[in-house]
Amino acid sequence: MADKNNAKSKIVIVGGSSGMGLALARRCLDSGAEIIIVGRNEAKLKRASEVLRNPAGLNTIAADIAEEHQVADLFDRIGRLDHIVSTAADIEGAYDLLPSVDLKAAQRVVESKFYGPLLLAKHGAPKLSANGSITFTSGIAAYRPAARGSVVAAVNAALEGLVRALAVELAPIRVNAVSPGWVDTPIWHFVAGDKKDETLDAMAKRLPVGRVGQPDDIADAIAFLMGNGFTTGTILHVEGGHRLI
Repeated sequence: MADKNNAKSKIVIVGGSSGMGLALARRCLDSGAEIIIVGRNEAKLKRASEVLRNPAGLNTIAADIAEEHQVADLFDRIGRLDHIVSTAADIEGAYDLLPSVDLKAAQRVVESKFYGPLLLAKHGAPKLSANGSITFTSGIAAYRPAARGSVVAAVNAALEGLVRALAVELAPIRVNAVSPGWVDTPIWHFVAGDKKDETLDAMAKRLPVGRVGQPDDIADAIAFLMGNGFTTGTILHVEGGHRLI
């Protein structure tokens, strides 16, 4: 569904080569926006362009948002823009019980879901229009943590604190986060391995809505946060009622 509020906007989507970010890119392109997908992996960026059928309004840039000089260079290349979105999360190796937690894997989670967003705000905010926005992605783990998920739970909670602080500091630029529940994306291969389908099916039976989320569910929520000029410092929960169970 096209979103008239974001038509003709220039939008950076970090992590847009798959899952929720890719769904958002498709939605925004359909509305007429200019999209820049940012990711670390050139091959994934190329595949994303092919999936989206290489439209004229799409560009891709390879950059690691954990590296400050790369983030600064990124926004120097992009120039003025309207919205920044990050759905990036490097959680490979981080889902483990505490005695087996690998510190380097934990650090990658912090870099991708906290320091990366911090750097995006630091270097991206000066490029945003006065009615622009920044939207990050936290997650249900901050509210319903599970064994093996302590690192992700902590980082999601920290990111939400950052959102509230940045909404005050960067005003009138709006800063928000979407907090997804369990969404069927490639990230589940790192969480559940070959038990992905079994794990998601079990959660679907527990949720009030009777299903797990799809990337388009989260894309809808992010599009709302970009387009609604009266929403800032907000965590928008899109989790099928997960916090109720």
